[in-house]
Amino acid sequence: MSRRGLRGREAELAELRTLVVSVARSGGGALALLRGEAGIGKSTLLTEAVELAEGHGYSTGIGRADELHHLVPLSSLAGCLLDGVRPLLSGDAFADLARRHDQRIRLVERLAGVIEARAAETPVLVALDDVQWADPLSRFALRQLPGRLRSSPVLWLLTGRTGPTAAGEEILAAAGDRLPVARFLLGPLSAAAIGRLADDTLGEDVDERTRSLLDGTGGNPFLAVELLRGLRTEGHTAEPAGHATEPAGDPTSVRTADAGTESGPGARSTAHPAEDTSPSVPTGLVSGVRGRIESLGPDTLTLLRMGAVLGRRFAFADAAALCERPPATLVPALDEALRAGLLDDDGELLAFRHDLLRQAVYADIPGSARNALHRAAAHRLVASGHRPIDAASHVLRGAEPGDGEAVALLRQASEDVLPVTPGLAADLMTRALELVRPSEAARFDVGEQAIVCLIRAGRDREALTTCDDLLAAQPPLAVFGRLQATLGGALWSLDLAEELRRRAEAALAVGGLPPDVGARLAALRALALSRGRDLGVARSAGEEALAAAIATGDRPAHVQALSALGEIALNAGDGAGALARFTALSVVDSAFRPEEVVAHQHTDRFDSAEELLRRAEADAGSHRQAMFLWAQGQQHLGRGRLDDAEAHFVTMEDLEDAVRIPVQQVNSRVIRAWIALLRGKRAEAGEQLLAARERLAVKPNPGNRAAVRFLEALVAGHDGDARSAADALRRLQEIGPFMRWRLLRTWVGTAVRTALSAGDRALAEDLVAQAAAHAERNPAVATATGIAAHAAGLATGDIGALERSVSLLAAGPRPLVLADARVDLGRALLAAGRTAEAAAVLAAARDAFAASGADTAAADVRRLLDGVAGGPGADAGSTPGAGPGRTGAVRDRPVQGWEALTASERKVARLIAGGHTNRSAAEVLVVSPHTVNTHLTAVFRKLTVRSRVQLTHVVLARSDGE
Repeated sequence: MSRRGLRGREAELAELRTLVVSVARSGGGALALLRGEAGIGKSTLLTEAVELAEGHGYSTGIGRADELHHLVPLSSLAGCLLDGVRPLLSGDAFADLARRHDQRIRLVERLAGVIEARAAETPVLVALDDVQWADPLSRFALRQLPGRLRSSPVLWLLTGRTGPTAAGEEILAAAGDRLPVARFLLGPLSAAAIGRLADDTLGEDVDERTRSLLDGTGGNPFLAVELLRGLRTEGHTAEPAGHATEPAGDPTSVRTADAGTESGPGARSTAHPAEDTSPSVPTGLVSGVRGRIESLGPDTLTLLRMGAVLGRRFAFADAAALCERPPATLVPALDEALRAGLLDDDGELLAFRHDLLRQAVYADIPGSARNALHRAAAHRLVASGHRPIDAASHVLRGAEPGDGEAVALLRQASEDVLPVTPGLAADLMTRALELVRPSEAARFDVGEQAIVCLIRAGRDREALTTCDDLLAAQPPLAVFGRLQATLGGALWSLDLAEELRRRAEAALAVGGLPPDVGARLAALRALALSRGRDLGVARSAGEEALAAAIATGDRPAHVQALSALGEIALNAGDGAGALARFTALSVVDSAFRPEEVVAHQHTDRFDSAEELLRRAEADAGSHRQAMFLWAQGQQHLGRGRLDDAEAHFVTMEDLEDAVRIPVQQVNSRVIRAWIALLRGKRAEAGEQLLAARERLAVKPNPGNRAAVRFLEALVAGHDGDARSAADALRRLQEIGPFMRWRLLRTWVGTAVRTALSAGDRALAEDLVAQAAAHAERNPAVATATGIAAHAAGLATGDIGALERSVSLLAAGPRPLVLADARVDLGRALLAAGRTAEAAAVLAAARDAFAASGADTAAADVRRLLDGVAGGPGADAGSTPGAGPGRTGAVRDRPVQGWEALTASERKVARLIAGGHTNRSAAEVLVVSPHTVNTHLTAVFRKLTVRSRVQLTHVVLARSDGE
């Protein structure tokens, strides 16, 4: 039977009860979204779900997003974390979290650890009301956390209004199929339910006039209750007899769908500005609220209006300040508003009982007065010690062009939120720039800050347009150069190297630049020249830029110059030079440690790279953390650990997608496709090719275009289309003079075989010459010299060169490159009749492929070995893992079950089953918690479990002693 006041929602309540019980029993997470129009019953169902969860032993936290609170980072989730008998975080811990974690990924990981630890003790419910108004950082966290914590008993319950933006759907989409998802669409209450609601409020003897009025509410319980409250207050209908009614002085405690109390301990934050929501507020509600408040005293009416401007939740002192009255003189007005059931008081803040009430009061304020009130509210909040971001929404609503104080406040707010919400920072600065009149000198400083924020937000085209608009105003020479220097990163990201060079040289030629600006422009010019054909000129420019940066002591110029010199060295194939530059760069700025790690790998210094990765894990920021994962993936790939490499690349892709900074997406897909082909998974390789093409469209720089061409060559070669494969390789050279060898550094053998299969000897000889030149530049790098010998041996059929390549590569750190050379040597020995030698070489290659997880490549070599024993019939011309329809005798790993798990996945499974959290397991394995999460996702999929409890049962049931 329904509770009194909660009518017509019995089915939804039963489903929520089932969901609460299921999460508690299964030990796995779930996500639910309640959607419907304003006042339809979402909040009350949410409250009921919280009570149900508490009855089943849950630790609960409930928060409410605020339309007027949508800018402050993490404000929406604050209530979820700070609310409840046992909050997930103390106020001090929450403040420390916000202060110490200035990157989105790190902050979300910390939140995940807190919730995961609590869920190890008891099921957890995280409930957020009105998700359509959640701040950007809270939305970001909600897109990550449910999937990240899917194996813990955490129920995420969100409510959102219906509308064109489909509130909350992006959070459900991000969860995908990783955990159960439930959607509830709340429609109007039936006439019978509305009738029972009237009986609850007015008694069973409800006259026809009242019922007719109720028909006009359209089945919306909030509107119905407000109508009934008005009727009861006016005495149109007698109090019901024989019913447990609410005290006459406390009409707010009647609980109906979305008509109940909605303020509470989760509402910790102070007010934020209102948007003009009057078009979405029912006219009848505005009229009804106006009718109710007309009977109130003038002080009460003024207090309510000032509160509506401040927000749904507001401080009494702030409202009194806007009224220009001492707080003590407004206490009677506050008492009257509380008695009328319009406001609630939680002991800290006042709150409108429902946001529709606030919206109705706000809509009744003359439009000409709203902007002035918002400006006054901004001044009040800042004067009383609030952060600039707390007042920013008021500025956005009330500021007018030429308002210097508003511009200053927006600039400070933007600077404060830039690390965690760069998109918001860019929006704030764009508005600040609009508020500066064209004639004001501050326009260029504001514009420069806007460009910085737009670049950080990945909005490079907008940054370019903004810069050109500012330049059209003919700024002073020093400002001209500074704007060009600020724009440089956007031009590089947009693959406009020639435009970058032109602008940098123009600014330098104009002269009149401060030394630091000149040094930055010189470094950008050197970076642009790294894409040209004369790397000698580029190197000289880089050295000059570095000298200028050191002379001026300008750190950004120093970083840019070293980065340019490192890029130039890479394009020149100078491994030692690149290592020196990137090592120096990481000393100046540790965020560039991944580049140093990769430079060590290029020079075969994998032990040094391993040590750097261990030391650097704690220093990574959000987008740099993705780069560290890229470097870790390359480390595993080079060492022949394909399972771990793929896990790191998958994790890196997820992180880059999360922060929307696509750096290595295309390259990662190329490597994963190559791994798939080594394992005989042609369909998966095709999927990776499609994904790489999609990501190329997002970031079509030369490196990505070359990578996609190479992947097309790999897939075509696997399919037996040697001509198309060779054509794709030829087109690599057309993209840029250095792209092919940078891409083919360890894949030259595959490329040469492709060229020879297509009968394109000129291409093969060109590849051999490039490999030889690279080896000459890197004589101390075993991989470089060994690959050059391998390419030469393939092109000429020289067994001696192939033997030399195997000898050189055996001294290096890359087992799969060595295995590839051994296969070609084995084939050549077979063709020469040197069967015993061939068998030994091929056996070593087979073992290396098998140990790495390259199952099909190992099977193909086994076929060659079978041919050695069986005589004619061996396919001496096949390529391991790269031929059409390859199959072999080496057993493929199963798709499901314990045997399907990789070694790392088994380690993770045992640690989690042993009670470790993702973070503590990561510390044991010396990897990131994100990588543990990737492994755990695979474990759950392969074992068909959905919670840590179920995983523990599987692990405990194992009796093989692994």
